Amino acid sequence: MSGSVVLLHLAGAVALMLFATRMVKTGVERAYGDVLRHKLRATMRNPFMAVLAGCGLAVALQSSTAVTLLVGSFAGAGIVSGMSGQLAVRGAEIGSALVVKLLTFDLTLLVPVCLVAGTVMFMATERRDWRQFGRILVGIGLLVLSLEMIGQASEPLRQSTLMPVIVNYFSGDPVTAYLLAALVTWLFHSSIAAVLLMVTLAGRGFIPPELGIVLMLGVNLGSSIIAPLLTRNAEPAVRVVPIGNLLMRGMSSLVMLILFLSFEPPVAFLGATVPDQIVNAHILFNVLILLAGLPLAGLVYRASEKIVALGTKPAAEGLEIIELSALNDSALDTPSQALANATREVVRVCETVEIMLKRIIELYESADAGKIKALAALDDRVDKKHAAIKLYLAKVTKNPLSEDEALRCQELIGACVKLEQVGDIIVRNMLVHVRKKLERGLEFTPEGWRELSAFHASVLANARLAFNVLVSRDPETARQLVLEKDRLRDREKETSASHFVRLRDGSAKSVETSSIHLDTIRDLKQINSLLASMAYPVLEERGLLGGSRLKAG
Repeated sequence: MSGSVVLLHLAGAVALMLFATRMVKTGVERAYGDVLRHKLRATMRNPFMAVLAGCGLAVALQSSTAVTLLVGSFAGAGIVSGMSGQLAVRGAEIGSALVVKLLTFDLTLLVPVCLVAGTVMFMATERRDWRQFGRILVGIGLLVLSLEMIGQASEPLRQSTLMPVIVNYFSGDPVTAYLLAALVTWLFHSSIAAVLLMVTLAGRGFIPPELGIVLMLGVNLGSSIIAPLLTRNAEPAVRVVPIGNLLMRGMSSLVMLILFLSFEPPVAFLGATVPDQIVNAHILFNVLILLAGLPLAGLVYRASEKIVALGTKPAAEGLEIIELSALNDSALDTPSQALANATREVVRVCETVEIMLKRIIELYESADAGKIKALAALDDRVDKKHAAIKLYLAKVTKNPLSEDEALRCQELIGACVKLEQVGDIIVRNMLVHVRKKLERGLEFTPEGWRELSAFHASVLANARLAFNVLVSRDPETARQLVLEKDRLRDREKETSASHFVRLRDGSAKSVETSSIHLDTIRDLKQINSLLASMAYPVLEERGLLGGSRLKAG
């Protein structure tokens, strides 16, 4: 087999590994992302729990970078402290290393099991959570399969005369090997994928243990660079945690490299085989960084703040940020262009409403006057855009419209009205509950808060579906949205029943927060109904809606 064919097979196997890793991460985020975020916020106030939460979330998301970005946004919003954020990221690095360890075991049997079970779950039901769990299983099956493919694709390299030359070169130039591993990790955007690739090649005898340790340290450097680069244009407060991780993990990998090359310690104690030595060294490195990070978390966070402040440009004097409007009057004579402009503006309203819906549940947990005022200001923005869009569409109707254009115009007006109503429910109802809870110092029971968070997560996921339907007009997505409305109705009954059980059992917190809990569930259900109704025009157009119910299909 020629070298180009071997490299093609190897590149295909690596591509499958990256795709499978992303598939698992996407499935977890879609199915459980919002619930995991709520739980992470709730547990990160305790340093020890912050480490465990970061570790668990990294295992679930298959990515320490995703946890770093998430924790950075929490720290930027003031939801968690800088020290807790740093410790959560340290835990995430250990969780990511443990995933690698798990995947080095013989999991061959998992491939057909995960692929069959995942495919059946994805295709046999319309329930979003089950479909996403099926996606996760398929991703795990493909991930294990990709590791087998990498091993098989690299097998012909055993007879290569060039491979020993390359290995000998990097063994003699560890700095270049270290930087190359960092570059590969950055290109993969995944330390898990990079370490798995190295471990698989080491298992085939291509990488000696000493070079493997150097490459592992390079992977940790490359992984620590990803989040700062992804957040380089974010708010300064959001960039602090990623920069802190770069300082702690990136600098530590460099220090460890210098110490390793200077003292050349034996690596046999790390494991009986080279793959075990690389993986165990990866875990040990991140455990050591965690232990060092416990006393240094505060110092590293303050240093990160200063670095971010140095790189933050002061706002230009005399310049104001102006929000441009897509409602261009010069396009009114061309209805298709005018409707496209109106769609762009309605999408912006969708984005604002999504932000409001995400922030309101955060205020239930941690609120102050400033955050409440900021949320109310977003509703003012929605009201202004709503009025401007209605006026613009009214002008559009003065021109002759085709039947499709007239229907689209009515659809956009209806969507805009519903979005404005959602904003009103959030501000006039739910924000009142927030103030009441804040003023009286009330707290939900752990069970009640879990139910409320999960219910809110479902509504938020449905909101995103509704916004996608508005743009794509995809009938399958519209149908799924209406089905989710029925499932949410059943969940509301279950949540209310559980709440009344707690009231009957005499839980003091349940009694105190009863009206807030039930009113919030009612408000969220009303929001969900408004958003689900945005799918009706698409379903009606295709004859998929019978009366007020979906037709069987």
